[in-house]
Amino acid sequence: MNNLNNEYHKARKSWRLLAITLGACLVLSACSNSITSKEAEQQSAEQAASTDKSSENSNQERNSSSEVSTTVTPDNLIDILMNGSKETIYNQFTPEFKKALTLQQFEEGADDFLKGVKSWEQVVDAKMNNLREHAWQDGTGTKGIRAYFTEDNQIGGLVIQPLEAHESTDNQFTKTEFQFPMKGEMFVFWGGNNVLSNYHYEHETQRYALDIVRTKEDSSYQGDAAVNENYYAFGEPLYAAAEGTVVEIKNDIPDNVPGVMNPVEPAGNYVVIDHGNGEYSITGHIKEGSVAVKEGDKLKQGDLIGELGNSGNSSEAHLHFQVSDGPDLFTSHSINIRWADQSQDLTRGNMVQGLPE
Repeated sequence: MNNLNNEYHKARKSWRLLAITLGACLVLSACSNSITSKEAEQQSAEQAASTDKSSENSNQERNSSSEVSTTVTPDNLIDILMNGSKETIYNQFTPEFKKALTLQQFEEGADDFLKGVKSWEQVVDAKMNNLREHAWQDGTGTKGIRAYFTEDNQIGGLVIQPLEAHESTDNQFTKTEFQFPMKGEMFVFWGGNNVLSNYHYEHETQRYALDIVRTKEDSSYQGDAAVNENYYAFGEPLYAAAEGTVVEIKNDIPDNVPGVMNPVEPAGNYVVIDHGNGEYSITGHIKEGSVAVKEGDKLKQGDLIGELGNSGNSSEAHLHFQVSDGPDLFTSHSINIRWADQSQDLTRGNMVQGLPE
């Protein structure tokens, strides 16, 4: 779920943001009534592409005359970025990426961003739908790098961005103990306590939200990507994550054609449950017509509430789940979830085991 705020745009002004991602990269977008990260990436691409044409031509000539002596991989990207030739990295950009960003822009932006950085730690290692994503944060936790590699080892996207921690809320957990609201093994597409692993994190209304898909052989679908039923998660049953009372539902929003989102009804179909203690679970993007509860229903943990869908501001079938201090997705504050199974790590790229099938 994307919801970029003013701080993000301020960061883009203070540091050059390199953020062009291939269409093959699935950026799950949902529950936003403002600009999405994919739109921000597109805007960044348009801005970069509109720079002085002669400078771009000059850099293209420079690139064509250089010899590639090193293959950039996720294992050596950081070392080359810090100590090697940035042109080596640029030479491995996809054609789409090069059209949007000149070598000079890349070198200047990276040099400025890397000032004072001494070390990096990898925080994301994920593979999905023919694209590999890796992300690192520096030793101070204030800078991050995200890179997308295609199957043939081209770099389809590179993002450098400032990071901000919110330790005060990171360490405050729900009083209610929740179980995962689906059955079987699921893939955490977005989740964690930094924006590299969870793009919800910088927004207090959705800071600890999760986006979940089902995968097989590192893919979230098979066959035609424009058909909802081809996504493994579509139609999967959804369950109450803890006992409580249903306080709000929506059930009549059509499911999107994958890739075509609905910003007018950002949450799509949803169920909001009051669990007491000022804690409300919000389950979004439910399949049209599948909500199995009504307002006022008293639920036990594990009761069926609907089926996973692709309604709202969603690019493909996935579960959006969060707990907030109020029933409204856009005005309440997200709360870090206390899970019944503390052994599971619900961060981007990890698998999570749901309820027994």
